[in-house]
Amino acid sequence: MAAIPPYASMPERIWYYAFRVICAAIFFFLIFPLMVIVPLSFNAVPFFSFTPEMLALDPAGYSLDWYRDFFSNPNWQGAVSNSFIIAFFATILSTTIGTLAALGLSRPSMPYRTLIMSILISPMIVPLIISAAGMYFFYSRIGLQGTHLGVILAHAALGTPFVVITVTATLVGFDNNLIRAANSLGASPVRTFFKVIVPLITPGVISGALFAFITSFDEVVVVLFVGSFEQRTIPWQMFSGIRENISPTILAVATLLTLVSMMLLFSLELLRRRTERLRGIKNT
Repeated sequence: MAAIPPYASMPERIWYYAFRVICAAIFFFLIFPLMVIVPLSFNAVPFFSFTPEMLALDPAGYSLDWYRDFFSNPNWQGAVSNSFIIAFFATILSTTIGTLAALGLSRPSMPYRTLIMSILISPMIVPLIISAAGMYFFYSRIGLQGTHLGVILAHAALGTPFVVITVTATLVGFDNNLIRAANSLGASPVRTFFKVIVPLITPGVISGALFAFITSFDEVVVVLFVGSFEQRTIPWQMFSGIRENISPTILAVATLLTLVSMMLLFSLELLRRRTERLRGIKNT
């Protein structure tokens, strides 16, 4: 971050420090609620509050019981298995559809590009409860309600817009002269696609896939409508636990999910930097 120049006026100096205070306050407002759940997940008693022992940093006030409950409880482990299975296949489906759609929309000769793009990203705009209700009535009629396939298709529909947007953004700086050069050298369209196009758009595809995975992994509204107990996911299990049997195990799961999200965001940042290097935006 650049230091304030010595010739800056008094209002510029005030804004320089005020801007940093505002950013720190926003950062605290966004992050602090997430950080509170971490120490509470180690609570030795089944309460959602800090005990005197915890505030005094007494080791007796801390415990790993809720993490042990998470790893030993069959309901939680079944939810973890469902979450990963559904998110994995939904990510593959949404990544494939979104990438192909983005490649088609990137062509200048594509008719009705704006209309098609609006339809593809509509799951991000339409309120989720409306999409969930529509999927419920539609899937009930075709026999997909309460099945793994139905939940996977529903999550794929929610993740596809993220893939379309990220891959489309990657294709903005794509040099079509590379395709013409490959064609002039005798490469077939299939070979050009896999040897020229795919390596350059791979960071955008992976970024979109990670967004689609996170969307599926964290989604709870649609799975409540479309799924059943056999398709319960981690968010569903957490939602049910809050309503029926409040347990600090929920906080332990939330802490683990926060760590997973941080790892995925770190991966996205690495992919973003790699994309910038490939496109020549940065030299480092």
